[in-house]
Amino acid sequence: MGAKKKADNKSNDKDAGKGKDDKKGGKVKGAQGVVVRHILCEKHSKKEEALAKIRENPTLDNFISVARTYSEDKAKQGGLLGLQRKGALAPEFEEVAFGLPESKGSNLNIGEAKTSFGYHLIVVEERK
Repeated sequence: MGAKKKADNKSNDKDAGKGKDDKKGGKVKGAQGVVVRHILCEKHSKKEEALAKIRENPTLDNFISVARTYSEDKAKQGGLLGLQRKGALAPEFEEVAFGLPESKGSNLNIGEAKTSFGYHLIVVEERK
């Protein structure tokens, strides 16, 4: 899988940022950027363990805490990747991140993606 490609899929998404609602059940408005957090795990079993911990207390604060413990990348500071624009992420990650509604407080919306980097649990804090 060519998941290490970062920005070459722009031409593949004809409807990017047009407000189309054909992805993920039609409830998410199009965005050009998202403030995203994630947990990256090399092994599926570790990702499942992190997900179980999040489900015990499905809040954004708990997601941040679990990210500090389980994430295996430089985003260990609560998994924060900051504002990410379309075309800046691995295509598998981007599809999930831009399809998720915002998570606020105890309203946690978690997405999952598999890339060449590993298994990701993804939460969007804000859509721009």
